[in-house]
Amino acid sequence: YLRIGDSRRGLDVVNSARARNTDLAVEDNAFLSAVESELIMQQDPGALAKAESGFRHAIDIARRQKAKIPELRATTALARLLDSLGKRDEAREMLGEIYGWFTEGFDTADLRQAKTLLDALA
Repeated sequence: YLRIGDSRRGLDVVNSARARNTDLAVEDNAFLSAVESELIMQQDPGALAKAESGFRHAIDIARRQKAKIPELRATTALARLLDSLGKRDEAREMLGEIYGWFTEGFDTADLRQAKTLLDALA
């Protein structure tokens, strides 16, 4: 629903998933928090503080569980948001830190997107 621009239905799905299973795998929790933040921004472009908080929450969840791909995804999304708010240095530092952790898999979509954004932030 995020991709097709239907944030209302997307948020309904996120809320439904959380309601059905309170013991979601950590990757799903981090993923849901990040997607929820993107849907919030899509639904209300003025809700940037709420979206930023959601991305940070997703990063915290992923870090606690040492789930690097979900951390990378959430950090990439947060870096985009921070850049749009004029916080380019913070965005570059955060994204560079997690990107630097990886030693392989640079051909994957997540790492390619992160690298493209890092290059743009340089």
